[in-house]
Amino acid sequence: MHAVRLHAFGPAENLTYEEVPDPLPGPGQVRIAVRAAGVHLIDTTLRAGTQAGPLPLPELPTTPGREVAGTVEALGEGTPEHWLGRHVTVHLGTAPGGYAELAVADAAALQPVPDALSAPQAVAMVGTGRTVMGVLRGTAIGPEDTVLVLSAAGGMGALLTQYARHRGARVIGAAGGPAKTATIRELGADLAVDYTLPDWADRIRTVYGERPVHHLFDGPGGTLSRTALNLVGPGGTHYAYGGSSTLLTGDDDRPPATEALTPEELRSRGITVRSLNPAFMLEHKRELEDEALTLAAKGVLTPLVDPFPLAEAAAAHRALETRGTAGKVVLVP
Repeated sequence: MHAVRLHAFGPAENLTYEEVPDPLPGPGQVRIAVRAAGVHLIDTTLRAGTQAGPLPLPELPTTPGREVAGTVEALGEGTPEHWLGRHVTVHLGTAPGGYAELAVADAAALQPVPDALSAPQAVAMVGTGRTVMGVLRGTAIGPEDTVLVLSAAGGMGALLTQYARHRGARVIGAAGGPAKTATIRELGADLAVDYTLPDWADRIRTVYGERPVHHLFDGPGGTLSRTALNLVGPGGTHYAYGGSSTLLTGDDDRPPATEALTPEELRSRGITVRSLNPAFMLEHKRELEDEALTLAAKGVLTPLVDPFPLAEAAAAHRALETRGTAGKVVLVP
């Protein structure tokens, strides 16, 4: 089979497309003929040789990638036969190996792909979609609310924008550049703003007032986060899902550079901050995956996918690192 291999930590060019032996499924495992493999920001971090949260650097050489979808073509010892020939998707957890024509996974972790979803869409929902469900857990968004989504053309941002529209809220999407703001409008946002322009927040104020936002969904953090928080009204909620926790759970957005507001400032403004809990995400992994795939199968959420050929994994990494992508980056063998 062909796979993308990393022999030395460093730039994206260190990813090479090679022919390697087919992997063999062990007891309780399956081998999947991969039709789509997810690319995640954590992949670029580890490729560069930087540890991401509790994940150790992989032993080299390695095949990156932790999210795949495809068809089960071989079973390991003791694996139930009903999996053979099934279309499945799976998050491989801490074990890489997804950037390949064939991948091995534990049968217990498999998710059947709903008929309504393509393999790239299923990959987007099993990782990024799962994280979105974690962010949304316990939210109460309704028709009376105004929602601001930063990086709204990203993998998570696109899904959050669609969900807020589904709930009847007024949605403001912010992203970088005209192409991405056009994408946000296509997703149904009531207002799309380019946050690379210095007056992007003033444009929102002109349309909706001084502090119109009830729910702020914030992947970028840093300066953008502080600017956006000044649009949140008293009693609003700031969902901060950037950083190492989301590198472990599926977000495609860059981590925050600095804390946006001090705890004292937040309290004085009456703003509640909610962030992802990695322990919760791991404990409820299966449940959150089920929710994400179900909403996608029903058409409530349609993941944006930015596909690259498997042989061009290095180009996919470069595009992701320079924020030149829209939606979930996926490699297609």
